[in-house]
Amino acid sequence: MAPEFAIVTDEPGWHGARLRESFAALGANARYVSLQECRFDITDHGHDHAYNHSQGLRLPGFDSKLPAGVFVRGVPGGSLEQVVLYLDVLHALQEMDVLVYNNARAIERSVDKAMTSFLLHRASLPTPPTWVSANYEQAAMVIRREVAAGHELVIKPVFGSQGIGLQRIRSLDQVNDPEFYNGVYYLQRFIDTGEGEWHDWRVFVVRGRAIAGMRRNGVDWISNVANGGRCQAAVLDEEMSRLAVDAADVVNMNYAGVDLLRDQQGKLWVTEVNSIPAWKGLQGACNLNIADILVKDFLDCLGEQTAMDTAG
Repeated sequence: MAPEFAIVTDEPGWHGARLRESFAALGANARYVSLQECRFDITDHGHDHAYNHSQGLRLPGFDSKLPAGVFVRGVPGGSLEQVVLYLDVLHALQEMDVLVYNNARAIERSVDKAMTSFLLHRASLPTPPTWVSANYEQAAMVIRREVAAGHELVIKPVFGSQGIGLQRIRSLDQVNDPEFYNGVYYLQRFIDTGEGEWHDWRVFVVRGRAIAGMRRNGVDWISNVANGGRCQAAVLDEEMSRLAVDAADVVNMNYAGVDLLRDQQGKLWVTEVNSIPAWKGLQGACNLNIADILVKDFLDCLGEQTAMDTAG
């Protein structure tokens, strides 16, 4: 009987369909699982072998058994309590030696921009100067000082993606009410790639390899595809590949989408490390079946984990 895997997502869409096709092509079954439908049932079921195998964690479609492995394609938003519960499910799976790709710890580190910036800086990787505070006066002091020194800033939501909520700040007057930022000011020095020549790079990393990259040319300073950015395949030089791989490694990811900027002096900066990156635009630009690469690596990772467990 073919092993059954879980693709964690609430909106499978194009990416989910490609992943299922890739699993099927390698002789494996994969079903979509919503974290919103997972639950803990922590009760004593005596000698119920099927129940005890799942150790109190229930995933829809898997009854009282566990998947052979879990590919995380999406984690839904919600209240703090809801998001903690969703991540608890992923943590619990890993506690029961189920491969979770990417695991909950990596997702927590990357979704939280403050922690990502801290880890990149601690590893001496070039990331823009960043200040994070829940105190308005502290944030205001940074803005005044940076503006006086001739710098612009970008204020970002700590949790966010696709360029939503980004603001380019040239004065303190542009800062909104604290509720707009959920009470936390994440400030990062603006890296200028050239007026009218806005662009960045997305490098896709799979377990220590930069497999593909694209340049995103923006209609304004936010170059994301969701904001109208145009994608074109990029030839990655050694410095870009190494920097992207190191950034993914710092956050301990199986796979990642790493965003890079090169300033007008030629220096590269890491601005984002995404643990649940989209790849439709990248695949179109590079003519590469990224789902096949991901699923093959996922299965290789599972084989390595199984071999280690057996040897242990």
